[in-house]
Formats: sequence, C-alpha cells, structure tokens
Amino acid sequence: MRNIKLTIEYDGKRYLGWQRLGDSEKTIQGKIESVIAQMTGEKIEIVGSGRTDAGTHAKGQVANFKTNSEMTLNEMLPFFNRYLPSDIVIKKVEEMPDRFHARYNVKGKQYSYYVWNDPIPTAFERYHSFYVPEKLDVTAMEAACSKLLGTHDFVGFSALKKTKKSTTRTIDEISIKQEGSMLHFTFVGNGFLHKMVRILMGTILAIGSGELPLAVIDEVFENKVRATAGETAPAHGLFLDEVYY
Repeated sequence: MRNIKLTIEYDGKRYLGWQRLGDSEKTIQGKIESVIAQMTGEKIEIVGSGRTDAGTHAKGQVANFKTNSEMTLNEMLPFFNRYLPSDIVIKKVEEMPDRFHARYNVKGKQYSYYVWNDPIPTAFERYHSFYVPEKLDVTAMEAACSKLLGTHDFVGFSALKKTKKSTTRTIDEISIKQEGSMLHFTFVGNGFLHKMVRILMGTILAIGSGELPLAVIDEVFENKVRATAGETAPAHGLFLDEVYY
C-alpha cells in the first residue's frame, strides 16, 4: 500500500468548499476522489490538511491517500491535471512514508487575505478579494495585528459552538503589504479554528475603518464572546498559501 501526498491549487469560487458533501459534485475533495477512482480503479477517500469554506481558494492545500496502484508519480501528475476541472490543479505528487497524515502531521499554516481598498471596484479581482471602498487606517490595523500575535484562546474569534478540544492557538505573524489599491494580509500560525482568519480579518477591518476600537481585541480574549468581535469577512478574499509539516 502506497501513501501519496498531493499539493493542490484551486479557485474555490464555484465550489461548496473542500469537504465532500453527500452526492454533491461541487466540492474539491469530491472532484479529486472522482479522478483517483478513474485513475486507480479503487474507491479512495483522501485526507486534507483541513477544510476550506465555500468560496475560499488555495495555493498550497495538501492531501494524502493510500493506494495499491502501480502508476508512477510521473504518470499520476499529468493524469490528474488532464481530468480535473481547470480550476483545480495538482502542483506536486509525492510518495510518503506510511505514517504521513496530511491533517494530523500539520505543524502550521499560512493564509493570505486580499482587500481591494479603493473608491472604484475592480473587475478582475472581484472573486479573489474583498472590496472595501471606505479609506482604511493602516496604522490602526497594524496595531490590531500586533495585539493578535502570540498564544491566546481564540474561541471568541471563531465560529465554533461547543468543543472539548483546546481552542488555544499561536499566531507568529500577521503582516500587511500594500500593493497599489490591494492590501495583502498574511497570517502564519500553528493552527486556525473554524472561520478564525475571516473573523480576525473582519475585526481588523472594523478597527481600520473606525467602527471598532483597538481595545475590542483584549475584550474578546477576556470574555470569549464571538458577538463582540467584528463581522466575518467574505470567503472569496481568503487563500490557503502553504501547510507546514
């Protein structure tokens, strides 16, 4: 039995997210599993590094699957990219030790979030960035990013209801890079809770627009109440850049 690792790029615009949903063909996992069945003749379930929401994109999602197929890696890669839709691309196929697990072995992840901050919208980036027409205070947003760094209980910045698992995570980096009218936010951490990056982004943007004070971050850390934080930023501005092992 071989253990195959996939590095995957996708435009999530027309999909219901990563996770297969019943008989729906509108998921990334479902599309890839369908091609694997065609390629190997086996019914195989792939394991992703984590779920991405409907509309979210990826430049470096990772998954693995076990197979008895004798196809070489050099045969698998073009097969995937020939039969997958053009908005899902397998960037790399690797053979891994049997114990490698795309989800359980994750050490950290990097996400990007893009905001088009201009009175005039963009035609080309409308499905890959969040349009914010009002002027944003970058200095205030950088102060918010600094407050969010480190190890905290981020449950108030998540969409989790109840969980017995730890909601403490460590964020190592949140940076802002301005590229003309585009603001590129980068998040690096050892893990992210459900919708955590999008809620952090909504909070940072609310601070940048003056809708919320900087002190709201400490308040959410203290009271752990989701409603205190900013709104959830739209999925289409979010990209999973890289998974660290």
